[in-house]
Amino acid sequence: MPPRTPTLIQLVGLGVTLGAVGVFSWFTLGQLSGLKRLGSDIVDRNRRDSLQLIRIQSNLTELGLAMRDMAEGTEPYPLTGYKPEFDRIKGDLEDALRIEARLMPATRTSAQQKLLEDAFGRFWGETSELWELAAEGKDKEAKALIRTRLEAERATMTTVIARLLVQNNEAEAAAVEEIQGIHSKVERNLYVLLAAVLAAIAITGVLVIWHDRRMFEQVSQLSEHRKDLAGKIITVQEDVFRTLARELHDEFGQVLTALGMMLMRIEKKLPEGTDGRADLKEVREIANHTLERVRGMSQMLHPPVLDDYGLEKSIEWYLRQFEKQTGLKVRYEKIGIGPWIGDSVAIHAYRILQESLNNVVRHARVNEAWVRVRYAPDRFEMEVEDHGPGLPETLPAPGLGLIGMRERAEMLKGSIEFTRPPEGGTKVSLSVPLVKTGDPA
Repeated sequence: MPPRTPTLIQLVGLGVTLGAVGVFSWFTLGQLSGLKRLGSDIVDRNRRDSLQLIRIQSNLTELGLAMRDMAEGTEPYPLTGYKPEFDRIKGDLEDALRIEARLMPATRTSAQQKLLEDAFGRFWGETSELWELAAEGKDKEAKALIRTRLEAERATMTTVIARLLVQNNEAEAAAVEEIQGIHSKVERNLYVLLAAVLAAIAITGVLVIWHDRRMFEQVSQLSEHRKDLAGKIITVQEDVFRTLARELHDEFGQVLTALGMMLMRIEKKLPEGTDGRADLKEVREIANHTLERVRGMSQMLHPPVLDDYGLEKSIEWYLRQFEKQTGLKVRYEKIGIGPWIGDSVAIHAYRILQESLNNVVRHARVNEAWVRVRYAPDRFEMEVEDHGPGLPETLPAPGLGLIGMRERAEMLKGSIEFTRPPEGGTKVSLSVPLVKTGDPA
């Protein structure tokens, strides 16, 4: 049966709380009217104006960064390539200035507002000259303009905005002081209301917490079931891969090998130089090529070396094959002597290595990667590192590859981390506890 919701408990508590609030409200309406005036007309307006000033300040910072890149030439773009970014920032600045002019506090003088508008007008006038120089190919003169007049105007605008923010803060501080005086009057009446509200909240809260604990226990059980199911799915997947690899190697591989031998015998019986012999040779080459493809697919699904020689030799074999297939240089470092690691750990570590290196090939756009393995009697550690663009700061949604690696690490009661090394790029760090038999701890 689905658990009962705490709606009735919450409604009863809400009713008691609202009753206490209703009885008390008329005592404080007079004081709150003045408080509302101060909050709405001065503090709130001041804060909204400050937000627009901060928005302008942020846009000026973006302009500064763009001008720095243009002046230093650190980006492989022509100067005219920055014009769309300037146009976007200009549009945002004009919108922010329009809103800010409507919200500006009464303490600001018309001279201050005119100074702000004039500074922005001069800056955009200088910018028009910048784009003319850039369009004419006069990059040197354009960069000189950025370093001198444009940067000076931007500094002036930044200073004016900073002063306006300070002025807003001072006005807000004065309003807050007055508000605190009203608060002290209301505070005495709040204690009675607070006691009643706290009692209702405490009773309701205890009942809701009790209900929530039951819900969390059920969620925890579902999470454990999910982990078990994910582990079983991965196990079944590996069993299917192993079966398919065996069938490909034993059945199709043997058939193709026998077919190649039969074609070779028939080819030898035909006279040299005949069309039939050339055709048989071509068919035999196709059969041999197909045999190599079948063997490659078999090894990709489940490498026999993993069962025969263990994880250590499998990693060395896979890295050699990976370099040949992709052309990516893999720098391999091994620390310690690898103990025998059972298949229950080895296959998951091997798959994580595969997925990590495949991600390097697909996303990193680099020519080399690093694989570091550390063996200890009670722990296996592996790192796969590249110096490419790296993972974005925020992932919109984790891919199936990352989810699969996390699930495999959890199955081994280990940990996996995706970090950015100091040199840039991505580093996948796997740590798995072991017991003497090589199975996961």
